[in-house]
Amino acid sequence: MAKMAFLGLGVMGRPMAGHLVSAGHEVVVYNRTAARAEAFASTQGTKLASSPAEAVKGAEIVCACVGEDADIAAVASGPDGAFSGMEKGALFIDHTTASADIARQLAAQAEAAGLAFLDAPVSGGQAGAENGQLTIMCGGTEAAFEAAQPALACYGARIVHMGTAGAGQLTKMVNQICIAGLLQGLAEGLHFGQQAGLDMERVLSVISGGAAQSWQMENRGKTMVADQFDFGFALDWMRKDLRICLAEADHNGSELPVTALVAQFYAALSNRGMGRLDTSALIKLLQKG
Repeated sequence: MAKMAFLGLGVMGRPMAGHLVSAGHEVVVYNRTAARAEAFASTQGTKLASSPAEAVKGAEIVCACVGEDADIAAVASGPDGAFSGMEKGALFIDHTTASADIARQLAAQAEAAGLAFLDAPVSGGQAGAENGQLTIMCGGTEAAFEAAQPALACYGARIVHMGTAGAGQLTKMVNQICIAGLLQGLAEGLHFGQQAGLDMERVLSVISGGAAQSWQMENRGKTMVADQFDFGFALDWMRKDLRICLAEADHNGSELPVTALVAQFYAALSNRGMGRLDTSALIKLLQKG
């Protein structure tokens, strides 16, 4: 069992940290909103810290899951950041969905400080985190990837080393690009079926057994038809992810016309006060009233 720290106890981080505790690891937690860390520590029996630097003292592995580039930069290398408190040879695993640029920057800073770094964004949503069934895409050295296994095995079902620093984040961008286009297609198909007066339960039953089948259809089709969106991955977070994808596309010359369009749809929903709804709420833009 390892000494670990977990930084960031949001919708994803909280259950991930819980799996580490359940596996018997010694875990110290930190969250910028202290009340969340206090609640986690009281129920899980872990220690809590008032800063990342304090949380990581003596830790062999440090995991973080926060909001975006600025957040992970502050938690890792800012004043009282984790890097300032970690011992040489320790490993920092970043589960934040962020840019490849910040992953490479933090990897270089970690190396200069004698630390190992792995960018390891996840896919699978809140349910995947709670069930320990996340897909984890990793960028970094082979040695860092191997050292991360005691942590990643606690909440990951599919764990793949994608390449050097930043490769995990680039792979997550592919994931989000695919999801965005798929959800818009699903929204349009279901809306069409509703307008045509079809029995949508039967429609989903039959087409989910054919070439249209997808995770989104299986897990979001019925809730979209039922106008239920108060759960899952908030569309404002998808907006952030798609901004990262589009910025990287500008850098590498990719053409992402559908992704750019869906990003605009999510912006429209957010501007209507729906930013905390699940990403499948795209269908609401197609509905009258």
